[in-house]
Order: sequence, then C-alpha cells, then structure tokens
Amino acid sequence: VAETDHTKKLSRITILCTGTVHVIEQIHHQLERLVPVHYVSNLTLEGPHIERELALMKVVGKKEKRIEALQIAESFRAKTVDTTLDSFVFELTGSPEKIDAFIELMRPLGLVEVSRTGIAAMARGNEGIF
Repeated sequence: VAETDHTKKLSRITILCTGTVHVIEQIHHQLERLVPVHYVSNLTLEGPHIERELALMKVVGKKEKRIEALQIAESFRAKTVDTTLDSFVFELTGSPEKIDAFIELMRPLGLVEVSRTGIAAMARGNEGIF
C-alpha cells in the first residue's frame, strides 16, 4: 500500500478476488464498512480496465544459460536491473499470465528468487477515483 494523494493522505489498495456474484457483493459491503475506506470499486462490473503486475526475478547461471536467459528477457521486454558474473535480476511488468510464462521459461535456466507485487488495476477512460 502506497500513498496516492499526499495532501488528502489517501492510499489505494487493489484486491483481486474470485467468487460468485453473492460472494463478491459480500466482500464489497464488508470493505465499505471499514472506517477509513472512502470508496470501493468493482472494476469487472464497471467496464474496461487495465490490470498490470510487476515482478523481479533472479536467475543464476553460466555461459549458454546466461545467453538464453538474456534472449528470453529481451523477447518479453524485461529490463535487466542487476547483473553480476553469475546472476541477473530481471524486472518485468505485464499481465499475470505473461509473468507466469516468463517464470516457467526461466526455471530451467536457474531461477532462484521471485518477488511479485500482485495486480494493480485502474479503469480506462477519463474518470478518476479521486
């Protein structure tokens, strides 16, 4: 959770949940009852929206595996944010499915650590929450 409006001291939390319509409505109502909650939005009901996730992945390897890891990272448009003689840390943003696919390709190449943010989401268009 990070502050999104310093002057109003507001933060934004994105919660991804699955369930029946009834379960989602219950979650919505429970969130509205929390004292500091100002607004609850169900993006799947409100129309087009954008979902993105960020992941950092550490891959340890030598020679051919390093070259292959760099080629895969380039094809996924991942950024190399740290490099040592034996390892890379890649940063990748995209859909959870894209990140899952990248992780699966990196496993045999020496994937040793993954840190994921979870989904951040926002409605498309010119309307904002704040």
